[in-house]
Amino acid sequence: MHWAHRRFEHFPQRNRIIAGLTRGTLVVEATLQSGSLITARQAVEAGRDVFAMPGSIHSPQAKGCHALIKQGAKLVETAQDVLDELGLAAQAAASHAPAGEEALRPDPILAALGHDPIGLDELVARTGWGAAELNAKLLELELAGQVERLPGQRFQRLARG
Repeated sequence: MHWAHRRFEHFPQRNRIIAGLTRGTLVVEATLQSGSLITARQAVEAGRDVFAMPGSIHSPQAKGCHALIKQGAKLVETAQDVLDELGLAAQAAASHAPAGEEALRPDPILAALGHDPIGLDELVARTGWGAAELNAKLLELELAGQVERLPGQRFQRLARG
């Protein structure tokens, strides 16, 4: 068996476990042949919520999300949509309430992003964060409308107006 194939042979089992342990699965980008759609199906089979973020009708990377929405996945435009659906909005607001000086400090990821598109590897180098932790934070910022995910694992800070 080729080493690359062996690397991926446990994905279906791993994703089934993850889908079963979580309260919901959010799919942000997926082609129609994406493994994310398999995980979403596994989440439904486990009785979990499935959320999908729509994209451009012209993007192959959005077609899987659109198919999920057509099949009943909950449409997500912001992180608040997920929190509301799971009944976590009040808890999140209480735990993220800014206090004093902390509210004035800029987000370290937004500061590291600067204003030009940047690759994930360069952002890891700038912040010292691990890729998994950084991806999770970038998703939060993306759902909050502060960051845009670009092709090729690149990210760009969005102007706030």
